[in-house]
Amino acid sequence: MAEAADSQGMGPSPARRWLRRTAALLVGAPLIAGLLSGTAATTAAHATGAAAPEKAQPVSRTVQVTLDSMSPSAPVKSDTLTISGTVTNTGRQAVTAAHVGLRVGQRLTSRTAIDDASQRSGYSQSLDPAEVGDPYTVKFPKLAPGISRDFTLSVPVSKLGLDGDGVYPLGVSLSGQTANQQYEQVMGIQRTLLPWQPEAVDGKKSQLTYMWPLMSSTHLTAQTGSDEQQTPVFADDALAAELAPGGRLEQMVSLGSQLPVTWVIDPDLLATVDAMTRNYRVKSGDTDVPGTNQDVAKQWLGRLEDAVQGQKVVALPFADPDLASLAHRGKEVSGSLSHLQGATEVAEKTVETILHVTPSVDFAWPVEGAVDPSIVDVATSAGAHNVIARSDSLRETGGLTYSPSAARPIGGGTTAVVSDARLSTAFEGDMSRSGNATLAVQEFLAQTLAITLQEPERQRSIVVAPQRMPSASQAQTMAGAVRALSAQRWTTPLDLPAAATAKPDARATARVPASSSYPGSLRRQELPVQAFQDMKSTQGTLDKFRVILTAPDRVVTPFGNAISREMSTSWRGDREGAVIYRAGVQSYLDGLTGEVRLIQKSTATMSGRSATLAVTVQNQLVQPVGNLVLRLEPSNPSRLKVTTNEAANGGQPVKIDGGHSQSVKFTATANANGPVQVTARLYTQDGTPYGDPMEFTVKVSEITPTVMLVIAGGVLLLVLAGIRMYTQRKRSTARKETGEGDGAEADGGDDPGQPSDPTPDTGPESGASPGTGEKVEH
Repeated sequence: MAEAADSQGMGPSPARRWLRRTAALLVGAPLIAGLLSGTAATTAAHATGAAAPEKAQPVSRTVQVTLDSMSPSAPVKSDTLTISGTVTNTGRQAVTAAHVGLRVGQRLTSRTAIDDASQRSGYSQSLDPAEVGDPYTVKFPKLAPGISRDFTLSVPVSKLGLDGDGVYPLGVSLSGQTANQQYEQVMGIQRTLLPWQPEAVDGKKSQLTYMWPLMSSTHLTAQTGSDEQQTPVFADDALAAELAPGGRLEQMVSLGSQLPVTWVIDPDLLATVDAMTRNYRVKSGDTDVPGTNQDVAKQWLGRLEDAVQGQKVVALPFADPDLASLAHRGKEVSGSLSHLQGATEVAEKTVETILHVTPSVDFAWPVEGAVDPSIVDVATSAGAHNVIARSDSLRETGGLTYSPSAARPIGGGTTAVVSDARLSTAFEGDMSRSGNATLAVQEFLAQTLAITLQEPERQRSIVVAPQRMPSASQAQTMAGAVRALSAQRWTTPLDLPAAATAKPDARATARVPASSSYPGSLRRQELPVQAFQDMKSTQGTLDKFRVILTAPDRVVTPFGNAISREMSTSWRGDREGAVIYRAGVQSYLDGLTGEVRLIQKSTATMSGRSATLAVTVQNQLVQPVGNLVLRLEPSNPSRLKVTTNEAANGGQPVKIDGGHSQSVKFTATANANGPVQVTARLYTQDGTPYGDPMEFTVKVSEITPTVMLVIAGGVLLLVLAGIRMYTQRKRSTARKETGEGDGAEADGGDDPGQPSDPTPDTGPESGASPGTGEKVEH
């Protein structure tokens, strides 16, 4: 109307014209500022040859845009791209005349460009492309503060303007206006990536190896029941939740069974679940109660056995030992590396026995693939020839413009299998949020395509080594990414052993970084030296104990496995839990060794120069013990001498059935009166002390000459009295025969009507010789 009025000579008044000009300046100022800033940024970028630094407008964060799904993840020409998500007004004013639109940027030419595009936030007028436009938008007349609305965009791929194979940035934005800014502007944006390779690559596809790890934290204790089956005792029953439908480990098996992956298994997990399939007990306070999840364990183990048949399985050393902790701390304690050798030896047998497949045991996997020379030395000391490293540890220094193959010979017949850091860490975030999962899958696919397009004619082997214990949502996201590659348009699956033997790239770095390059954040999580000293102490106790056992496997196997668990990688981040577990193993072992002990006695009395001293040894174990020797050691051998069996190393041999006691006897000879302290102690047959010593006092009370004279005098008196009685009886008998004394007793003689005493009945004489002294009991 103003333009018409001007043409008809009906112009506005000067006051109205001034108001109009002022309003125009106020409304146009932000637009002019945006154009000027965009021009300045573009000019600076052209002048320096670099991308202009982004300074996002604050208003572009007024609305939060979340992408919940994108299908298909890697479309072909005939597809329609469908993106679903949510917009939420986080501002204080309502957004009106709003719509959600799709923006497709220019093709990204490198992996670094993909990183940059993924990390950008906020809207930049100079860097973000225009919308695809109607009819491919979703409109919202009003979006009130704090309100969320769902949306679904559907755009034919043919409308996206994709001009060649590669990775394209996609932006999903919400545009609208507010009461304070009454012109259309971008209020929020979320970016993702679109891999575009509708046909198989003309060159060679990348060979992709995805490691699928099956491991858990420690749940089994060293304790077992005294029954024939040695019923295992669990620290808790938390593993059942991981094995149950929907649980973390159940999802790993269910999803992995449908994917071209390499199973990487901790044999301790298999042994633990196998123990759950039978009777087991769970600690509950100071006691333990029966476990009730046998069916869950059986189902999981059965599904896993089916899943791995015909597949490649890699078995890590038993309990997944922390190689970096062993290398940096454990080597300071003698004997620590011997546990790694044992853990490797039991790994293959465990997998074969439980899953009925033969695994590869030629791989070592340091935490997060971080290596240095000492870690490599420890990893290979137990026989592994392949060390799984990561590209952010074994960094490229040769100026390569592409990602080389994983296999790198690092000397000594050892191969570093270098996993790709970007791909390996792609799913470490909170994948329970659908928005995070969608972005992670798209970036993973984009990076794999970018690798292939770097050198299409140079086939390379790429390895993905994800986090050791993915959550259920992380496992689902990982599976979604691997499934999206199933069309094999730019990758083809390869198992881990094959990747380790693939032809290495001569230009790829093969230099193991120095120890100083090991990440401090990982070093601070390592087991301390004290942990390995505790393990050494436990092993020493076990070595002494096993010698006396007639069935050592009942003790050595559970405790050997427990010591392996003490050095598990799973203790990272749980130092207190590791201390408690180690203390529990040592305490229980000490309790078992204490079941074979000496029964305390305080005093023994010798009433002669020689006597038999007896000491009782008790065995409260369920199995017999032997190979023990008991020695008595007087504090003053010149006063008290104990006769020993030189064939038994100066002691008496001890062999006791389970649940019994044995009285072990020694001949002692005293040379003087008075108390003598005696120490009784058990030893193994090689002379190693066993258990605590026991002390008691022997009181010697010798028979003196004066006492002997008194006794002799008493005996003489008895003899004289007997002679007198005999004489009187003879006289009485003589009188009777001569008729003297009829009816009367003469001289106090016997009653004539009383028969004489019969001969005493002493019974047969004992053939045993009388002892040389009094037997001393405890």
